[in-house]
Amino acid sequence: MNATVTATCISEKKGTRKHPVPSITLLKDHGIIGDAHAVNADTPLQYRHRQVSLLAEESVDKMRKLGMELNHGDFAENILTKGIDLKRLPIGTIIKIGDTELEVTQIGKECHNDCEIKKLTGKCVMPTEGVFTIIRKGGTIKPGDCIII
Repeated sequence: MNATVTATCISEKKGTRKHPVPSITLLKDHGIIGDAHAVNADTPLQYRHRQVSLLAEESVDKMRKLGMELNHGDFAENILTKGIDLKRLPIGTIIKIGDTELEVTQIGKECHNDCEIKKLTGKCVMPTEGVFTIIRKGGTIKPGDCIII
C-alpha cells in the first residue's frame, strides 16, 4: 500500500484544536504558514525542532475503537497519514511529501495536563505515536499527496 496524506490541519490560535484545511504551505525553518505553532522569534529554543506534527490515521483509529468520535486535527496534528508506521521511523529520517522535505526530530511528546482526549478516555496516542519534524524544503501539501521515506 502506498503511503498518503489523508488530512492537513492548522490552528490559528494556540490552545485550540486544529481543523482541516484544503492544503498547507510549509516554509523552511519556520513551519506552516498560518499555523499558530509556526516558529517565530518568541518560540523557545527547546520547541523549534517541532515545526510540523504528523500522526497516522491508524493511530487515530485505535482511539475511535474505544468509542470516541474524532475529527481530523483533534490531536493537534498538522498532517494525518495512511499506510506508514510513523512511530517506527528513526530520528533523522527524511520524509518527502510532494515537493517538500521534512526531517524527523522527535517521536511522541509529553501530554499536557488539560488534554481533552486524555480526560475523556484516560489515553492519548500523540505522546507515543505522534511525530515531529523540521522543514528541510518548503512547499505545499494537500490530502492525497504521496509520502516517500
